[in-house]
Amino acid sequence: MSDLETVLVEDDVRLEPLAAHHIEPLRAACARDPDIWEIYPVSMLGEHFDRAMEDFHATTNWVRFAVLHRGVLVGMSCYIAPDESNHVVEIGGTYIEPAARGSAGVNSAIKRLMIDHAFACGFTRIEFRVDTRNLRSQAAVRKLGAMHEGTLRRNRITWTGYVRDTCMFGLLKTEWSGGRT
Repeated sequence: MSDLETVLVEDDVRLEPLAAHHIEPLRAACARDPDIWEIYPVSMLGEHFDRAMEDFHATTNWVRFAVLHRGVLVGMSCYIAPDESNHVVEIGGTYIEPAARGSAGVNSAIKRLMIDHAFACGFTRIEFRVDTRNLRSQAAVRKLGAMHEGTLRRNRITWTGYVRDTCMFGLLKTEWSGGRT
């Protein structure tokens, strides 16, 4: 797992292992989109932020990154539960503040960096799990070339009490074209 934790850079996007000096800028970035947290499994808004950070740090099988765009922290993303024996890792826990979404190309750069690095570290399968209500994230994952492999029905209770369905996507190393369209 330590091989996954490194600085990754593409043009104006830089991923750094999440550290103490990133926490307050991340709190501010999360506050810039109060509505998005309704469809996330956890809230990182207001009074929920500190608890979410405690829970993230209590989970030892995640590799967390601060996302910087042009030197400003705009979000985070993670490798989740790297399974080195089966060469599988999930990419998720991604949040990008509104100003850095879409045409800025931040999300696609994040995913390219993380996918390329995971494959370089010997992983051969990347998984993405997306709430069925999150159509923007589903479209972004499909644009990377990931295949929708099914939907887990009513498999997770979110922080709001909503019982969500989760779309499962997979991307194999042999299918990866670099994510550029």
